[in-house]
Amino acid sequence: MHVTLVHVHVKPAHIDDFIAATRLNHEASIQEPGNRRFDILQSPENPGQFILYEAYASAEAAAAHKQTPHYLTWRDTVADWMAQPRQGVRYDGLFPQG
Repeated sequence: MHVTLVHVHVKPAHIDDFIAATRLNHEASIQEPGNRRFDILQSPENPGQFILYEAYASAEAAAAHKQTPHYLTWRDTVADWMAQPRQGVRYDGLFPQG
């Protein structure tokens, strides 16, 4: 399993906008054939801090996600709302298997 934890820091004025745009991306992403999870996490201590937990069946499925219209729309929509560039950290998912 191909997992990426995307760390996002959003400007305070755009937190609600970011959540709305990210919800649309989430809803479309979980329909992708290779998607296994697409969770959006928000820090209770720092509401502008988010982690996107993206799990795909393979590196190819994760790469295909980056070409979808919903991802490209999300990427362009939220770019100016970030307090700093987002950072994706790649992991190998060990469990569940299959």
